[in-house]
Amino acid sequence: MEANTRSTGRLPAAFLTPGSASFMDFLSVHSPEILPGNRVLPPVQGAIEAPHGTTIVAVTFDGGVILAGDRRATMGNMIAQRDIEKVFPADEYSAVGIAGTAGLAVEMVKLFQLELEHFEKVEGAQLSFEGKANRLSTMIRSNLAMAMQGLAVVPLFAGWDVDRGQGRIFSYDVTGGRSEEHGYASTGSGSLFARGSMKKLFREGLTEEQAITLVVQALYDAADDDSATGGPDVARKIYPIVNIMSDEGFRRVTDEESSQVARSIIERRLAQPDGPRAELL
Repeated sequence: MEANTRSTGRLPAAFLTPGSASFMDFLSVHSPEILPGNRVLPPVQGAIEAPHGTTIVAVTFDGGVILAGDRRATMGNMIAQRDIEKVFPADEYSAVGIAGTAGLAVEMVKLFQLELEHFEKVEGAQLSFEGKANRLSTMIRSNLAMAMQGLAVVPLFAGWDVDRGQGRIFSYDVTGGRSEEHGYASTGSGSLFARGSMKKLFREGLTEEQAITLVVQALYDAADDDSATGGPDVARKIYPIVNIMSDEGFRRVTDEESSQVARSIIERRLAQPDGPRAELL
């Protein structure tokens, strides 16, 4: 059949048969071995050493939501990469930030992007924001066997809900359980410190500019206490990745904008190393 397909240029019947709008469902029927969750890993002793992405943060503001991440990947006590990409657009109005095993996480994001694109082409409309969050939850759950061997993927999902007209954030655990976060959220090795920073600095009605400064402050605080999180690297010109989702769609903050915010924070930290304080009532 493969030879006949190559010679005639026709697609196999499976590609022309009506069915589910889910790309994952299609693969599970026709090429299940391609899905990450169906792979069988060889037996290993101890934890598998692989590059890991670390801290991701998200915050809502008046008119949208921001998803940002540092640029460091670690492998054990070593820095595996200093400029890794951890935040990716999922579609026109949403993005995914990855924490956990970098290779599997990037693969999961690409599959998630295909899932959303496939649904839109088949149905002629975008999946609802709740639907997107649920699909990502299913993908994480399918990776549970690998997570039990130390190859976990724990993303943060954020975007603009077109139906509700607001920015929303979802966090996940390794079993695929999801929780909607309100105001701000973080995941990864430096999440505890980043969340503490955002808890003190967040308030309702933030502007976009204030929200960008807040997430960079949070990542700076995470890097200050967590060795796996990378702070702004002025010497190498490596700065946090900051993505914005609003009713205008997805926008990535330019390196120039990100560097200006990071440099401004570094200047202020020279006078106040532990960062800004929350206002006392």
